[in-house]
Order: sequence, then structure tokens, then C-alpha cells
Amino acid sequence: MKTEDLQAKGLSQDQIDYVMAEYGKDINGIKQERDNYKTQLSTAQTTLKSFEGVNVSELQGKIATLTADMATKEAEYQKQLADRDFNDLLKNTAEGYKPRDIKAVMPFIDVEKLKASKNQEQDIKAAIESVKKEKAYLFQDVAIPRVVSQTPGPGGEKTDDTRTRANEALRNLLGRE
Repeated sequence: MKTEDLQAKGLSQDQIDYVMAEYGKDINGIKQERDNYKTQLSTAQTTLKSFEGVNVSELQGKIATLTADMATKEAEYQKQLADRDFNDLLKNTAEGYKPRDIKAVMPFIDVEKLKASKNQEQDIKAAIESVKKEKAYLFQDVAIPRVVSQTPGPGGEKTDDTRTRANEALRNLLGRE
């Protein structure tokens, strides 16, 4: 649209300025939208050029491999956590039975069977009790009383009487020295 065409139609200069301003608003909006599309097109073309020579099937294979590796690592991690929790449970339960050495008790316990058990704590207790019954020498017997009495020293000192010696022996037996 040209100013001369509007003057030829008989419009005044104020009317022509108004029409040109409104027309400019519409045109400027359309030009701005066109420039945005040009920018988007150049960005897309640049991005596509960066993908030239890339083998898509190779990338998909790598993604599948990495996903499988991640799943394997996660499974290993979960297994390690389960093993740690099981070993802690086994150790804590076994300590309640006072083994002389827990490493000496372990060969007599079917660990894999206990790991697969639904009620691990009860099964561990049952297994340790079974080992304790069969191999009592692997566990400390806390029921054995320690009897300690005085012996006369080099000077031949003797306790005053039998009653005092009996009381001392009884105190030692009960652990009250």
C-alpha cells in the first residue's frame, strides 16, 4: 500500500497516517513472526547437520546396552544390601548364643538355605540351636560356676576355722568376693 494510492482515493493526510499506522502494526507482527520462523529453521538445520553421519541403530544398541548394564548394577547393589542385612542378622542372632568363635560355627550352618527362607530370624535361631546341641564345644557354657578358694601362702597362713573358709568359698561361688 502506498501513500499516493490513498491520496488518489481522496483521503486527507490525517486519514492516510492513521491507515498507514494500523497497516504497519499488522505488517510488523507478521514480519516478527516470519523472523521467528527463520530463526527456528536455521536452528533446526544446524541441529540436523550435527546428526549427519550418526548411525541411529548403533545409538539405540548403545542405549539398550547401557540400560541392561544399569539394571544389572542395580540388581548387584540390591543383592549386596540383602547379603549385608542377612549377615548382620546372622551375626547378631549368633552372638546371643555365645559362640566361642562365630567363624567356627558358620561351616555347620546352611547359609544359602537361610537366605532363601521366608522367616529368616526364626530359621537362623533354629539352625544355631541345632548346631549348639550337636557341637556344644563351639559355644561357651555360662552355667559352669567358678570356685576359687584361698590357699595358704608360703608362710603357712591358715584360715581361722572351717566356717570362715566355707563362707569365702560360697562368696566366690556366687561372685561376691
